[in-house]
Amino acid sequence: MELQELLILVIEPSRMQRNIITGHLRSLGIQEIEEFNEAGEALERMQTITPDIVMSAMHLPDMTGSELVGEMRKSPGLDEVVFFLISSETMYRYLEPIRQSGAATILPKPFDPEELHKALISAVEYVEDSHHQDDEPDATFEDLWVLIVDDSKMSRRYLARILTSLGVMNFREAKDGAEALQILKNQRFDLVITDFNMPNIDGLELVQHIRQYSDQPTVPVLVVTSEQDDQPLAAFEKQGVTAICRKPLSYHSLKQLLHHLISDQH
Repeated sequence: MELQELLILVIEPSRMQRNIITGHLRSLGIQEIEEFNEAGEALERMQTITPDIVMSAMHLPDMTGSELVGEMRKSPGLDEVVFFLISSETMYRYLEPIRQSGAATILPKPFDPEELHKALISAVEYVEDSHHQDDEPDATFEDLWVLIVDDSKMSRRYLARILTSLGVMNFREAKDGAEALQILKNQRFDLVITDFNMPNIDGLELVQHIRQYSDQPTVPVLVVTSEQDDQPLAAFEKQGVTAICRKPLSYHSLKQLLHHLISDQH
């Protein structure tokens, strides 16, 4: 798939902002663009056509961007559509649901056109892999096992799709560190992917237990988190985690990292 083949829905109440966004998209050769000034009309349109990407502001006349992506993730057929937020919003209570939803990117206003281009390239790769998900899996990774630990069901689903695109067919899911520890008692894994902030046992406690008390202390651990403060994340580095990625996740970057980690294990 090429950029020019994308169908994009732009949801932005400001006509000026919509013109800026669509202008940049058209400069990249993208012509299939539908514009909306509120979420309800866009959701209604999505019942008849499935876009490749939805780009939305945070504050819309009828709901927030967080509520919009929540509605999409509950709707079959829209639950895996790529979502971009373009907003000047910085408040945690608005942005956290976006990060947890598997959103592809959060771009500030005014956004950097080059960052938009990079996000679109990553989205194209995600869409293309989604279309080829039923193809013959890569035999290189068919025997590997990965444990995904995240209290967000949407985040777990997004990570599972990336693993599937790599040819990893064997993975288990845990909703927090406590459940992950029970699974680790009975099964060995080639890679653990964990969130940081979770109920019961969080990601840091999980990593500490794996490194100090489990019978697989050297298993690679990738931390994927919405935590934006560097200080709490420094504790993970002391525990010897393999890598740390922040949400929202770049599909291309995360896929490349996972491919590298898994290849090293193989």
